[in-house]
Amino acid sequence: MTATGTPGSSELTIPVQGMTCAACSARIQRTLERTPGVSGANVNLMTGSATVTYDPAGITPERLVEAIRETGYGAELPPADSSAEDLTGPEEAARDRERRELRLKFGVGLAAALLSMVLSMPPRPWLLLALTLPVMGWAGRQFYVRAWAALRHRSADMNTLIAVGTGAAFGYSLFVTVGGRWLAERGIQPHVYYEAVIWIITLVLLGNLLEARARSRTADAIRRLVELRPPTARVFRDGAELELPLSQVRPGDEVRVLPGEKIPTDGTVVDGASHVDEAMLTGEPAPVRKIAGDAVIGGTLNRNGALRLRVERVGADTVLSRIIRLVRQAQGSKAPIQRLADRIAAVFVPVVMAIAVLTFVVWLLVGPEPAYLHALVSAVTVLIIACPCAMGLAVPTAVMVATGRGAELGILIKGGETLERSSRLDTVVFDKTGTVTEGTPTLRRIASADELDALRLAASLERHSEHPLGEAILAAASERGLPLSEPRLFESLTGRGVTGIVDGRRVAVGNRALLAELGFAPGRFAAEADAFAAEGHTPVFVAVDGLVTAVMAIADAVKPGAREAVRALHAMGLRTVMLTGDDAVTAKAVARAVGVDQVAANLLPEDKLEQVRRLQEEGRAVAMVGDGINDAPALAQADVGLAMGTGTDVAIEAGDITLMRGDPLGIPRAIALARRSMRVMRQNLFWAFVYNVVGIPIAAGVLYPEFGIRLTPMFAAGAMAVSSVSVVMNSLRLRAAKV
Repeated sequence: MTATGTPGSSELTIPVQGMTCAACSARIQRTLERTPGVSGANVNLMTGSATVTYDPAGITPERLVEAIRETGYGAELPPADSSAEDLTGPEEAARDRERRELRLKFGVGLAAALLSMVLSMPPRPWLLLALTLPVMGWAGRQFYVRAWAALRHRSADMNTLIAVGTGAAFGYSLFVTVGGRWLAERGIQPHVYYEAVIWIITLVLLGNLLEARARSRTADAIRRLVELRPPTARVFRDGAELELPLSQVRPGDEVRVLPGEKIPTDGTVVDGASHVDEAMLTGEPAPVRKIAGDAVIGGTLNRNGALRLRVERVGADTVLSRIIRLVRQAQGSKAPIQRLADRIAAVFVPVVMAIAVLTFVVWLLVGPEPAYLHALVSAVTVLIIACPCAMGLAVPTAVMVATGRGAELGILIKGGETLERSSRLDTVVFDKTGTVTEGTPTLRRIASADELDALRLAASLERHSEHPLGEAILAAASERGLPLSEPRLFESLTGRGVTGIVDGRRVAVGNRALLAELGFAPGRFAAEADAFAAEGHTPVFVAVDGLVTAVMAIADAVKPGAREAVRALHAMGLRTVMLTGDDAVTAKAVARAVGVDQVAANLLPEDKLEQVRRLQEEGRAVAMVGDGINDAPALAQADVGLAMGTGTDVAIEAGDITLMRGDPLGIPRAIALARRSMRVMRQNLFWAFVYNVVGIPIAAGVLYPEFGIRLTPMFAAGAMAVSSVSVVMNSLRLRAAKV
C-alpha cells in the first residue's frame, strides 16, 4: 500500500510481526531511519506496522522489508494497490495465527510448569533439565532469537532481559546438575532453578497472549467498518442482472439495491427512491431520503425502497475505504506525549542491565549465605520485572481505541498528535455559514420598486457564481419562472460579490463592501438593509448602471444543535468566536441566537486567517471549525482544524478532525474525547513508570534487610504481565466513553 508523499518520495506501510514492547518498536524504527534512502519512519507497537517514507530511486520496498527482518522480526510486503479493506483481512488472519500460536505455547508451558512442581519434590535435576529444554527451545525460542538479533545490532530490548534472566538461571542450574557432586564435596548446597525458568517463560507468554487479545479488541472499530461493505453487488451487464463479487464492479456500472441491503459502493441514484441509513458512517440516526440525482455512500443501509445506482467510485477510492485508511493511519500515529516514553525506553534496558549487575555484585559481597544464590535470584528478578511492556503500550493503546471510538461516533481524528493538541484547546472559532447555520440560505424578502426585474438581473448574474447566497437568488428566480440572460464580463470579487453585464446593463450584486469599492451609495435602501440585518438576515444589494435598485433579505437558518454545542463548549471552559464575511448586524444577531462570546464580521478569507493568528499570538490554543474549502487558510493556521462534512472526499481530507454529520454537537464531543484520551494516556504512563520505579528496587532486595521481603523471578514475571494487561484494559475503557 503506497502513497506519494513529498515530491520524489513514497510512503509504505509494512506489517511487522513479533513486537512485544516499546524497545522492540524503537529498535526497528532506529534501524529503518539509519537505512540509506529512508527519510522517515514510524513504527507502532499496537498496530504492528512500520510506516516508512523513502526515496524509490535510492531503496526498494523489498530492501525495507529485509531491513526489518534483519532486526529479528517478521515482515511481509503488502500487495500492490491494496485498499484499506484488502489489508485488514490478512492482518486479522495474522493476529489470529499469533493468538493461536501463543495459546498453544502457553498451554505447553503451563503443563510443563505444573509438572516441574511435581518433579521438584524432591528435586530430580536431570528430569527437570529434560523438561526445561523444549520449553526454552520451542515455546520461548523467540525471546532468545530476538535477543541475539538485538545483540548483533548492539542494542537491547525486553527479549534481552528475558533471555539474560532465564539464561542465567538455566546456566547456573545446568552447572549444578552436571557438577552437583563437586559442589557438595565443597560444602555448597546444590539448588536448581529449572522450575523458575519454565514459570518465567510461561508467565511471559501469558502476558503476550493477553496483550494480543487486547490489541485485537482495539481493532474492533476498523473491523466493523470493513464489515459494512457487502461481498457482492447486483450489476446490470449486457441486459441481464448478475450478482458479481465487489472486486469486479467498475465505475459506470449500474447496480440494483433492494430494501434491507447494503449499498455496495459509492454512486448516484438514477432511478427509485428510498431512505438510506448512514448512521455507521456519519453517526446520524435518522435515515436520509434519496431520489434520482442524489449521491450514496458504499456501506450504508438501504431501508425501504429499491434503488438503481450508477457506480462512481470503487475500491480504494470509495469514501468507506478512505475512512478506513484514515482511521488506520490515525491508530498507527504517535502522540507527542509518547516521545517521553520512547526516550526512556531507548535507555531503559541498558540501565536495567546495569542495575541487575550491581544487584548481583552487592548481594554477592554482603548478602546472607548462600550469597551467590541470593545474588543470582535478585539479579534475575530485576531483569524480569523491568520489562518495559506497559511503558510501550501506554500511549498507542489509548490512541488506537480513541480514534476507533471517534470513527464510530462519526468523528474522524487524524492521529495521536491531533488528540493531544485538541485536549489543550481553550478557544473554538466558528465560520458562520455551514457551521453555525445550515449553509443553505433562502431568499425571504426583496425591497425594490421592481422586485421581479431586480431578481431577474441578479439571478442572471449569479448563474456563474458558486456562492450559497447566489444559489439562493437563483433558486428564488427559478421558483418564479423568470427567464434568465447570459451575463458578459462576469467577475467574482471574493468576500464582496459579483459584477458583470446583463442585457447591456452593468449589474453588481453584493454587500456594503462591494458598494463602497465601486463608489455606489445605498441611499434609501440602507435603512431596509439595517432592518433585515437586525432580524438575522443577510442583506444583499443590487446595483444597476451605478444606482442601487434593490436590497434582498437572505436568511440561513441556525443549525438545530448550534446553541447546545456552544453551551457545552462554555461548560468545558472554552471561549467561542464566530467569524464571517457577512454583515456585522446580521452576524451579531446570529451570534446572540447561539450564545457565541465574540463575533467578527465583514471578513475576507485572509482576514479570518489573521483573526486566528491574532488569537494564537495572545497565547490561546485555537480550533477553527469550517467547511474545509472556503476556510482552508484559517483551518491550516489553527492548532486544530475541524471540517464539517457529510462524507465527501474534500471533507475527509480537509481538517485534523472531520465531523461526518456536519453537526455542531460533534465539536464538544471531539474535544471531550480528546481530553478523556489524554487522561487515560497520562494514567497509563504514570502507572507504567510507577510499576518500574517501585518494582525494580523491591526486586533488587531493598526491603530484605528490614522486612525480609524478596521477590521471586516467577512473581516478577506475573507482575510484569499484569502491568501490561492493566494498561491495555484501562485504554479499552475509552470504547464505552460517553462524550
